[in-house]
Amino acid sequence: MATAPRVRPPGPRNPPLIGHYRSFRKDPPRFLLKVAREFGDVAYFKLGGQQVFLVSDPDLVRDVLITQQHSFRKSRLLQRAKVLLGEGLLTSEAPLHTRQRRLVQPSFHRQRLHGYAETMIACTARAREQWAAGETRDMLVEMNRLTLAIVAKTLFNADVENQSKEIGEALTAILHLFEIVMMPFSELIEKLPVPSVRRFQRAKVRLDETIYGIINDRRRSGEDHGDLLSMLLLSQDEEGTGEMSDEQVRDEALTIFLAGHETTANALTWTWYLLSQNPECEARFRSELQEVLGGRLPTPEDYPRLRYTEMVFAESLRLYPPAWTIGRMAKTPVRIGDYDLDTSTIVLMSPYVVQRDPRFYSEPERFDPERWTPEGKAARPKFSFFPFGGGARVCVGEHFAWMEGVLLMATIGQRWRFRLAPDQRIDHRALITLRPRYGMRMEVQPA
Repeated sequence: MATAPRVRPPGPRNPPLIGHYRSFRKDPPRFLLKVAREFGDVAYFKLGGQQVFLVSDPDLVRDVLITQQHSFRKSRLLQRAKVLLGEGLLTSEAPLHTRQRRLVQPSFHRQRLHGYAETMIACTARAREQWAAGETRDMLVEMNRLTLAIVAKTLFNADVENQSKEIGEALTAILHLFEIVMMPFSELIEKLPVPSVRRFQRAKVRLDETIYGIINDRRRSGEDHGDLLSMLLLSQDEEGTGEMSDEQVRDEALTIFLAGHETTANALTWTWYLLSQNPECEARFRSELQEVLGGRLPTPEDYPRLRYTEMVFAESLRLYPPAWTIGRMAKTPVRIGDYDLDTSTIVLMSPYVVQRDPRFYSEPERFDPERWTPEGKAARPKFSFFPFGGGARVCVGEHFAWMEGVLLMATIGQRWRFRLAPDQRIDHRALITLRPRYGMRMEVQPA
């Protein structure tokens, strides 16, 4: 007896061979937004020979990330990211992921955040003193430099400020390679002696030198600083028979090192842009800083008092989520909503798409921090906002990132405001993170 053909969700007509790869690569977030708006909460298309389900309903997002999470593994992009990150927290699968997350988690517990907050404020206070009224600075560069220094100091007790320019350039080269990683036959392309591959290899060597240098310094000193690096170096394997290898430590350290600053730097850069375009919101932000701080530097205790500042940061994360899409691959046949997925089908869930849905956010393109009152948040489904993911693989540093964003905004905002340079172009570029395509050159002005 013949098997009935499997029902597919609606979606755009798929061109032969490459599917929608070309349109997707040109501007992935806008492509996904267009597909979701035209075809609904579950849409189907192909990238090359790969079947893709785009899921944009918050309840179905929850099903993939939580209810049926054991039916999925990481998608192709993060599998391919192992070429850089190895078996780090972002790329590994259970049971290794479960073990490593259990090891890393204590470094982000709330009781540690107080000490981290003091470092965040001190680093930011030093950075803001290097700026002068009337000069133009690329805020993407400045925020990357600052958040890199913070993550190095708080989690690894290392000073990398004098290396920040080289590290930033290496990171940019690597992020650009991920456009190639997603191409068909990318495994073969990586073996060719082409300029982009050579740039990636040089950048990887540069980052490895930084991370292994930090590891070697700590091993030689033998000191336990109680930070993430000490936890990694002192950990035992499952049987308690030995410490982690330097390669294992490197994979975890590099993952946290990169993810812990790149995402927050992008979020802050978009925040300064959005505030510059919305003077009423900016005025209320500055009013709160004056009311709470009265001209003094923030302290860790001020963090929960800076409610409107947090609302501004949340609205920036809504419009420009650094992790603009989350992917999973079906390990077995699985049902999502009304549709059956074959093994190896990719499921994409895009915060960029869901967080611009008019069902949950009226006038979704408008910047409005008032959406983030307690009442506003309670009225929306949980997974209508998921910039940090969800489930067992929710971002391990989520609380760190919220606190860092708010305290950096307060420390910088009480001294300076920023206005776009006249010739600055605005658009995004979706690599692993959602970066400003042309940087973010802004004039520094007194607050």
